[in-house]
Amino acid sequence: MATQGGQTSGEYIQHHLQNLTVCRGDEGWVWNHCQGNFFALNVDSMVISVILGLIFTILFRKVAKSATSGQPGKLQTAIELIVGFVDQNVRETFHGDNKLIAPLSLTIFVWVLGMNLMDLVPVDWLPLAASTVGIEYLKVVPTTDVNVTFAMSLSVFFLVIFYSIKVKGIGGFTRELTMQPFNHWAAIPFNFVLEGVALIAKPLSLSLRLFGNMYAGELMFILIALLGIWQLPLHFIWAVFHILIVTLQAFIFMMLTIVYLSQAHEHH
Repeated sequence: MATQGGQTSGEYIQHHLQNLTVCRGDEGWVWNHCQGNFFALNVDSMVISVILGLIFTILFRKVAKSATSGQPGKLQTAIELIVGFVDQNVRETFHGDNKLIAPLSLTIFVWVLGMNLMDLVPVDWLPLAASTVGIEYLKVVPTTDVNVTFAMSLSVFFLVIFYSIKVKGIGGFTRELTMQPFNHWAAIPFNFVLEGVALIAKPLSLSLRLFGNMYAGELMFILIALLGIWQLPLHFIWAVFHILIVTLQAFIFMMLTIVYLSQAHEHH
């Protein structure tokens, strides 16, 4: 079997797919030995997500404060294009009256895109740098962690439930779950199962679609890295193609969020 840095191919792949974890053990906090522990924290995913979120917040705030009405700079132009793109999609898709949707959609798109773009960093660079300071494992793409994607989708799900009840009331939301698609009291159990499955499927599909695509892309980069010095042309080709994937996945996550929240604001 091929080796990479003294590791077999299998060990190399497993190492790069392992998160930096911490959990509470019998003798206190334990690092990297948390298999099977439900309360383990993936520290690398959390830290990198927060850092990217702070970069997004600081950068957009800086541009907003220094924005000019004259000829804008390249950074201001790029951010204006992103804001305009998101705003247009919200106007075309969301038909309710809620000032939260546009900033929420912008945050989702830029934040998810930032996390996805970490996939374009060569797989050995940051883990190798971390190993020099004693960090054994480091996954640098937060969206390849199902905990991150599921947490984001649950946030959207809670907003869907909140606005469904706020706009339609408890009675309206209950009737939506029990009296559709068949408006008859005898079909309530069937309607509830059907609508309940459709409701629960929203956060599951939202999270697993993003996770699955990004995990597969990261695995491809790891497999390409096994080629050693011959990886460069293939890495470049896959990275160019992957730019489309990372952007598309951020866009899909944003659009589904808008669609779900638009449905939550609809009266039936």
